[in-house]
Amino acid sequence: MIILGQKYKFQPFELEILHRRFDALRIVPYRDRTFDEIRTEIESDRGTKLIVLNTRYEVPNELIAYLTKLELRGYTYTTIEHFMERHLHKCYIPEDHTDLRFLEDVRPYSAWQMIQKRTIDYLFSIGLLLVSSPILLYSISRIHRESPGRLLFRQMRVGKNGEDFKCIKFRSMHENSHHDPYTRKNDTRIYPWGSFMRRTRIDEIPQIFNVLRGDMHLIGPRAEWNILVDEYETQIPYYHERHLVAPGITGWAQVNYPYGANIEDTRQKLMYDLYYIKYWSLALELRVIWKTVMVVMGKKGL
Repeated sequence: MIILGQKYKFQPFELEILHRRFDALRIVPYRDRTFDEIRTEIESDRGTKLIVLNTRYEVPNELIAYLTKLELRGYTYTTIEHFMERHLHKCYIPEDHTDLRFLEDVRPYSAWQMIQKRTIDYLFSIGLLLVSSPILLYSISRIHRESPGRLLFRQMRVGKNGEDFKCIKFRSMHENSHHDPYTRKNDTRIYPWGSFMRRTRIDEIPQIFNVLRGDMHLIGPRAEWNILVDEYETQIPYYHERHLVAPGITGWAQVNYPYGANIEDTRQKLMYDLYYIKYWSLALELRVIWKTVMVVMGKKGL
């Protein structure tokens, strides 16, 4: 496989995924290259059968004609947008905001989809409460022992249609810790059991009551702090697109991307959120639940 251009810069873990999936993968520069140079690069790789157009620059007629002739020889070519949705399960977001077509197909859930989601919300939430009750009681004991203070952490988060709601979680940081909107590696504000709760998602369990109340779904985009959302929107103008639906305790972005530490991580997670909304299905919902279980069981370290 040849990726022609560098419009989208792949994350290191994405390159690992693609190297496992494809026998050979090369990223070939496109800018300031002549047609003959590009053709030589393609034809020098005898194993190439897939060409991905990953450039923001105009593709000349002779290159288009060449690619279509390659199809007659068993080659295929695709755009980076379609490639990412098919193989990385995320929607491409352009950095220069010159092409907003990717927003056209992102729509709220249909009435039938909402019925399915709420059924899953109630069934899995009630079941999770029953199964996790010993963990909840043990967590209450550990929190009081390691970090005396309030048991629950309440914070205003942004929900469906951009409306704020009060989200509840187990408190995983010491009270009166210094302010930092991002969680850092080895964050000193987090006490030991708090760290374990965050890693295994136990701190999220009280959000089940938000789900039963209708503020959230079991699965959906992460419920973000309203102050952070205001900041994100200034740098990612279409960030509110994720608020077409209610947030979730866990979600497609959470099980596919590590904790975010900067605005680029936020943008990356938004790509997963938009894919989830655009391609929602019962199968995708169950897949997120399964991947969440794997994270909790330590089978996948995010």
